[in-house]
Amino acid sequence: MESPEHGSAKKAGIPQPIRSDGAGNVDLGPRDVMRDRENPDMFIPPVTDNGLIPNLKFSFSDAHMQLNHGGWSREVTVRELPVATTLAAVNMSLTPGGVRELHWHQQAEWSYMLLGSARITAVDQNGRNFIADIGPGDLWYFPPGIPHSIQGLAEGCEFLLVFDDGTFSDLNTLSLSDWFAHTPKEVLSANFGVPPSAFDYLPKEQVYIYQDQVPGSLQSQKVQSPFGEIPLSFKHRLLAQPPLKTPGGSVRIVDSSNFPVSRTIAAALVEIEPGAMRELHWHPNNDEWQYYLAGEGRMTVFGGNGAARTFNYRAGDVGYVPFAFGHYIQNTGKETLWFLEMFKSDRFADVSLNQWMALTPEELVSSNLNVGPELIDALRKIKWPVVTYPGYGGPERKA
Repeated sequence: MESPEHGSAKKAGIPQPIRSDGAGNVDLGPRDVMRDRENPDMFIPPVTDNGLIPNLKFSFSDAHMQLNHGGWSREVTVRELPVATTLAAVNMSLTPGGVRELHWHQQAEWSYMLLGSARITAVDQNGRNFIADIGPGDLWYFPPGIPHSIQGLAEGCEFLLVFDDGTFSDLNTLSLSDWFAHTPKEVLSANFGVPPSAFDYLPKEQVYIYQDQVPGSLQSQKVQSPFGEIPLSFKHRLLAQPPLKTPGGSVRIVDSSNFPVSRTIAAALVEIEPGAMRELHWHPNNDEWQYYLAGEGRMTVFGGNGAARTFNYRAGDVGYVPFAFGHYIQNTGKETLWFLEMFKSDRFADVSLNQWMALTPEELVSSNLNVGPELIDALRKIKWPVVTYPGYGGPERKA
């Protein structure tokens, strides 16, 4: 006799871990069906998945929220995604006038503006300053040790901050309020040449994010430095950069070659249309840290010695690929898939499987893979980061 749980599962169309060849069994125990539906290629892995690959996915939706008057933040570090040792990231939102207080880091800070606009300020070790407004699709980069601030403009803002150290935590930065709160008043008095009473109302701890008024125009906020402005801009307009377009999508690459100040983080903004994929490739310079901006996709990572594993991603998820592991990313949805791929490096670099094979003697490729002219003649000597394919079918499943 069929159990009530089994019958209700079938009626509700709840997915079951059973492949069309009969492998697997029903899951009638406690489970998170919503998670199973979000991760179909983990729930029923492709038959080509095999071996041991570490977890390469974490969602910002599973991260702790830090709530302040003036905005919020949440972060993904090695605590949340242990494999991600090279980079860490913070997703932050500021209200209109909300301020991420004056502070600095031991790590470099790279940022992508997701929504709205903000004003950034910075001063370098030579007393040269920088004040600029940042809009959607714009980047900024602050080298390690450079003091800076971020403030939401009239519509507020949300952005992604990326740091070149997987152990970084934004709650453990060097902040102006925190230093003042832990410095004797007589020392502050001597340093600034004012009475100790000038510091009677200092914050008692790190402010981090606070609410302020929306600042005036950029011109009204200008501070003239006797030493001039910072020579290498801390701002880059990534979306204004012409993309490399191929059938199925586009790529915009930003590194020290076109954003000279960004010496420790390189990135690419990738667009994959429905029915297209980021080609089979790997990166010869460092691990890859990903942030999914829009759409749905799946990535399969190949680690050698027969190990491969597939992960599903959607907007707000973080992905990771260890150094030199082969991988590809398919758009599995009906909308365009957008994501950032980032590296702890001064330059972006990738190796195309297609291009490598095309630039290798045909006889060698043919004998290695036991393939004929149908494949050999289709190989491309010019790299296409995004390619189209007949259609996403995925592994066969049954409810």
